[in-house]
Amino acid sequence: MKKLIIAIVLVTTAFISNGQARFGAKLGGNFFTLGGDDTKDTDVKNKIGFNFGFLANIPVSEHFSIQPELLYSIQGAKIEDVDDRINYNLNYLNVPIMLQFTSDGGFYGELGPQIGFLMSAKADGKIGGINFDEDIKDEIKGIDFGVAAGIGYKLPGGFGFNGRYIVGISNISDNPGGDIKNRGFQIGVFYMFGKSSKEKK
Repeated sequence: MKKLIIAIVLVTTAFISNGQARFGAKLGGNFFTLGGDDTKDTDVKNKIGFNFGFLANIPVSEHFSIQPELLYSIQGAKIEDVDDRINYNLNYLNVPIMLQFTSDGGFYGELGPQIGFLMSAKADGKIGGINFDEDIKDEIKGIDFGVAAGIGYKLPGGFGFNGRYIVGISNISDNPGGDIKNRGFQIGVFYMFGKSSKEKK
């Protein structure tokens, strides 16, 4: 996974240096949870958050492009029962690198790796009638690897929207024997500055 990301970054850098990239910004909502062996006997629910950041779209052919992104993403999960409640708040700086296929009509599909850098990790809630609020960053690994797949639509004027599912493939628990993985949906809108190669013709 690391070698693949490095190779894609090198290719992306080459296209940006040749002036073929189109840049943009995006904003969206997150619906994340936690999976893995540590959550099998637990009623883990989705946590609603948001993501925002920047992207570059680099065409490699008429229909294919590479799209690296830099996104601040608020993730985590919730555990609730009759008496207890725990909120896991995990904030990441994510770098997805997506290979996109875009049709002539503007619809596209995408697939690619994602690396996430943990910015903060906290847990709060109530257990046994006692409120708590703890920093758990020492219990979570600093880097998360995942795979993302999605669909979207690009409007001629630069606006667009997309949906994406991310599956964590690395264990983020830093506790001995622990097994926790990120997973979730993202939906959002984006705007690309400038004109595409087709619009310039």
